[in-house]
Amino acid sequence: MRMNALDQDRYWMQRALELARRGIGVTSPNPAVGCVILDRAGQVAGEGWHEYNLVDHAEVIALKVAAQHAGNRLLGGTAYVNLEPCNHTGRTGPCTEALIASNLRRVVVATFDPNTAVAGHGLERLRTAGIEITVGICEAEARRLNEGFARWSQHRRPLVLMKVAMSFDGRIAPPPGHQAPRQPYWITGEAARAAVQTLRWQADAAMVGVDTVLADDPMLTDRSGLRRRRSLQRLVLDSALRMPLDCKLVATAQNDVIIFTVSKDQARINELRTRGVRIEALPADGGRVPLGRVLDKLGEEGILNLLTETGTRLNTALLAAGLVDRIHLFVSPQIMGSDAVPAFRGMADFVHMAEVEVERYGNDLGLCSLLKDPWPGATGL
Repeated sequence: MRMNALDQDRYWMQRALELARRGIGVTSPNPAVGCVILDRAGQVAGEGWHEYNLVDHAEVIALKVAAQHAGNRLLGGTAYVNLEPCNHTGRTGPCTEALIASNLRRVVVATFDPNTAVAGHGLERLRTAGIEITVGICEAEARRLNEGFARWSQHRRPLVLMKVAMSFDGRIAPPPGHQAPRQPYWITGEAARAAVQTLRWQADAAMVGVDTVLADDPMLTDRSGLRRRRSLQRLVLDSALRMPLDCKLVATAQNDVIIFTVSKDQARINELRTRGVRIEALPADGGRVPLGRVLDKLGEEGILNLLTETGTRLNTALLAAGLVDRIHLFVSPQIMGSDAVPAFRGMADFVHMAEVEVERYGNDLGLCSLLKDPWPGATGL
């Protein structure tokens, strides 16, 4: 059965998204972008996706391939790209000009650029050149892929994804005294823990509080085995610099462990620095590390996606401050009882999870929901 025009657009945009996902882990701080070029007969002439270290954007890569294989057949062709082509000069020239020079008839885009200062300018340039534009195909998937870029583009802060592994009754650790010191207590099974490694691979930084370090002694590394351009930044919020010098994070630090503190203990700071740990001392917020300032600092360093793997106090504080963009709960089929450590405590307001994505990891469930949409308005096509 032949596809209608809309179905064809969705089919090829799905391919562009598939290509874009190949850039996960290697595009940041740029967005993940894929592009498919069809010749005037509707056949694939070129494909490409962006990798930061390779510089060229997806459209330019796809056009270079298409020029070799299709030549004059690009006249009247179509480009599919999951993000609005850029119309400014940065490390590369504008992708709009490359598309115009290729004599394409039509460009199909999943979503606008999330930066409100540049959104729409690329499409306007293409329209001015006489190219037909279609916007909004597979928009929801395209926006999901680049949520971190959207948050950073508008607010210069990373998207915050909160991960919580808990029991059916919302507990994240056994009662005090029931866990071996500095040994992790696994709430979920191997399949769910492997999924967490995928979340770390997709993130630029992962964050815990010092209480988690004292209880579990985590490595907090990306053990997915998947390709990434820059090492995962491992962050610890530690107001009083209680970080043990013999913990795994300090032992494996290679300028990828950052402690955010309000302590002025210079001797302790120097000792940690000699071990390859970076210290960021911030002004205190009621004796605590100011969470908003942490996000501002990460944004300054081009961190687009932050994964939090924190305990009760920080889980509650981040949610109460409205700093969590997306939440991912891994729920284990066990009831640990009221004496066990809760995931959240003292929440003043409800947190509503809308449009929950549900997955199964062995016997565990994954519940994922967007709490704060980082994108401006949607077209909904």
